[in-house]
Amino acid sequence: MKNKILIFIGIVLVASAAVYFYAYKGHRDIASESADFKMSVSGLSKEFSENDSLANSKYADKTVEIYGKVSNLDASSHTIIVDEKLSVVFLDSILPKINANDSIKVKGRFVGYDDLLEEFKVDQATLSN
Repeated sequence: MKNKILIFIGIVLVASAAVYFYAYKGHRDIASESADFKMSVSGLSKEFSENDSLANSKYADKTVEIYGKVSNLDASSHTIIVDEKLSVVFLDSILPKINANDSIKVKGRFVGYDDLLEEFKVDQATLSN
């Protein structure tokens, strides 16, 4: 009986450790990753217009590098709009570095396409050279 209790406690401890390490694994560092895809906003838009479900599965949660022209800036939320179709949320403040109508290249995690607002979403972004 005592052996069964010890085995049960051992199994519970191993299972608890597995759940803990699965739930609290390290976060991705998008800034240090190399981009899986490099494209313009218009190229991305074209792929989604041809087959949105295929394009969404291709780009979802991938590191992308996208270039275009800044349409709008929102300093309070660290967000810019590129080519009026791509919403980019930066990790840090970007105001001193970016102005409206600048041509830029950003790298970040592709979140998806918002059908309601008809815009693409990228977060954890940084400026690329």
